[in-house]
Amino acid sequence: MNFLLFKKLPLKINVAVFMFSLLVFALLIKLAVWQLDRATQKDIRLEKMASYQQQDAMSLGFVMQLKENQEALNDLPIHLSGRFNNQQRFLLDNQVYKGRLGYRVVQLFEDIESGLAVLVNLGWVQGSIDRTFIPKFKEIEGLVSFRGNIRILEPSILLEDQILENEHWPQRIQSIEIDKISKLLKSPLVPFIVYVDNNEALGYVKDWVPIVMSPEKHRGYAFQWFSLAIAWFLLMFYAAYKAAMTPDKTLKN
Repeated sequence: MNFLLFKKLPLKINVAVFMFSLLVFALLIKLAVWQLDRATQKDIRLEKMASYQQQDAMSLGFVMQLKENQEALNDLPIHLSGRFNNQQRFLLDNQVYKGRLGYRVVQLFEDIESGLAVLVNLGWVQGSIDRTFIPKFKEIEGLVSFRGNIRILEPSILLEDQILENEHWPQRIQSIEIDKISKLLKSPLVPFIVYVDNNEALGYVKDWVPIVMSPEKHRGYAFQWFSLAIAWFLLMFYAAYKAAMTPDKTLKN
């Protein structure tokens, strides 16, 4: 490359194109960094969950006394003892297990030790494309004790407002909205849900996967975004070089 020739030729750069190229490059880098940050968060959560396996489960009353923010409570092992409400069940719709469509069964649980009420995810049951079909449920009678894990619910994006009615049970829901369910059942609820431990016989099919996307996948996506950023930079550099090496016809006139 004749560097001196490159310096002498007029550099023709469209400011709008340059700013757009810079914006795309910055966006690709930001996406890559975001994926790396998500991978780090997942690593920390997995380490925390592994340490929880060595701990005894906490009571609901003890958990509610902790001076921690809600995010810090996520995944904590918890032990509940009390009774289920078998009359009012919620079916979390559009839940897939091994390619089959179904529901997550959510029921109200009254903890006798603390006197508090909490929603419990009992696992997955198979559904049907026939919307009139109602799965069969196990009646959980009497006093039961079990181990589970706390799950802090993330806000869901719904196309329309979810309306809960106290007329038809079980009730299909698109998202677990604790405030709305609390009003419907006329019972104050703790601000999280409990997933029954996978080793418990209680409930239905339990395939709880707290980490849907592994840290390795996040790092793989980060590598892809970084690669795209580098490719974009080289492409723009080549385009700028070609523009600089092309004589401006207006100078000859």
